[in-house]
Amino acid sequence: MAIGMSELKKGLKIEIEGIPYKIIEYQHVKPGKGAAFVRAKIKSFFDGKVIEKTFHAGDKCEEPNLIEKTMQYLYHDGDTYQFMDTENYEQIALNDNQVGDVSKWMLDGMSVQILFHNNKAISVDVPQIVELKIIETPPNFKGDTSSSSKKPATLETGVVIQIPFHVLEGETIRVNTETAEYVEKVK
Repeated sequence: MAIGMSELKKGLKIEIEGIPYKIIEYQHVKPGKGAAFVRAKIKSFFDGKVIEKTFHAGDKCEEPNLIEKTMQYLYHDGDTYQFMDTENYEQIALNDNQVGDVSKWMLDGMSVQILFHNNKAISVDVPQIVELKIIETPPNFKGDTSSSSKKPATLETGVVIQIPFHVLEGETIRVNTETAEYVEKVK
């Protein structure tokens, strides 16, 4: 199904020359002279690059053949990340480029969303909030009670984030994976 200029909006997934993109910014421009057009920033699902594209009246782009599946992350074997379809137990292996930066939030057994384009896995998404255990952080010092003060903490996946002083090593916390920020301590 072809998508026209008037149907474009933020968050829409489109396909241009066989590559699936997501519109991340969108601006309808109506100049004093000439025809209106749409200026959009689009992000490639293949390599994550953001490009600017101008769409004029009459321009059409295709709707990509995208399917999102919930899969379970099994393990990393050094070269690839192994995932299992929770419905039919089929396994797939993805490389570092396909998984990208989300690998720093993944734990064995975690459910993730894998996006397929024409039955080929192209990207992995983790939940926005994940629970991870703190494996290393400096001890607290008497008087460190300021709520705006932060200290570094290494989490069980190896990622380092800033946490409040009152949170201790061995505790489990919730982390926002989009901003890499501490959310709260798990009770």
